Amino acid sequence: MSSAYLPSQIRERKARKQRLMVTPEGVSLPLTIASRGSRAGALMLDFTILSVTTITLTLILIWIAAGTFVEQEVNGLPGSGEFLFVVWSLMWFFAWNGYFMLFEMGPRGATPGKRLTGIRVASRDGGRLTPEAIVARNLLRDIELFLPLVLLLLAPSGESGAAGWAGLLWSLVFMLFPFFNKDSMRAGDLIAGTWVLDAPKQKLAATLSTEGAVAHGSSAITGAEYRFGDEELSVYGEYELQTLERVLRDGRPEALQAVAETICYKIGWNAGAGDERAFLEAFYGQLRARLETGMRFGNRKADKFS
Repeated sequence: MSSAYLPSQIRERKARKQRLMVTPEGVSLPLTIASRGSRAGALMLDFTILSVTTITLTLILIWIAAGTFVEQEVNGLPGSGEFLFVVWSLMWFFAWNGYFMLFEMGPRGATPGKRLTGIRVASRDGGRLTPEAIVARNLLRDIELFLPLVLLLLAPSGESGAAGWAGLLWSLVFMLFPFFNKDSMRAGDLIAGTWVLDAPKQKLAATLSTEGAVAHGSSAITGAEYRFGDEELSVYGEYELQTLERVLRDGRPEALQAVAETICYKIGWNAGAGDERAFLEAFYGQLRARLETGMRFGNRKADKFS
């Protein structure tokens, strides 16, 4: 294989993972589907974090139980062992079922494992991730992963008979589902309307608020100053701010024009043509400042619907 051929293969592989997501504002954003390897790595990291945490808490409960049993022998305290067992059972249930849901419902849409591997969960329709979608994709994990693993252990022993082998084959369909679709989606992703995307760290996170019309307050092209009131800025929230930031970083003229027209329509402006970037930079800077001020006072606006 020639050295010139290898880069072309890499480019082809990357191109196969490229997708366009259309946001509710009608803007097409280029995205990259996360690889199966990065998803598996994130899952192993999350399971490691969960295992260490739950085992540590279990050891703490055992230590408490040991002292409780000694006290029970002396004072005759009833039911302490049963109570600690209930606490332990609830701890395992909420840890293994709530861990993924809690982190994926956050603004980053990613568990610690996903953040370390540079991936995140996103809605396939370009909208905001809903709690219903997060719950649906995570509840299916028991069928996709845990059930096949249990059957893999039981089927070879012969204890479950032919039913065990049939159940194993059926479960493997769910477990291997990501290998049979181009977007590497789990069955949970298919049902919930989600997919997992690459989310590399942005090195320019601090500079966007110190450049262009965001910093100077006026357009370098026309000299126009854009000032927006609370009523105009209240049409959008944190999710739309993140989308606007991506559009500004991407810098595609057609996307800038489409977003500027959408915002102008929503707030009743007519900024004119040819100065879309300055208009969006000013709107971004003032919207970001308003949202940050609201968060400091405990008022958080997640999106335009809240």
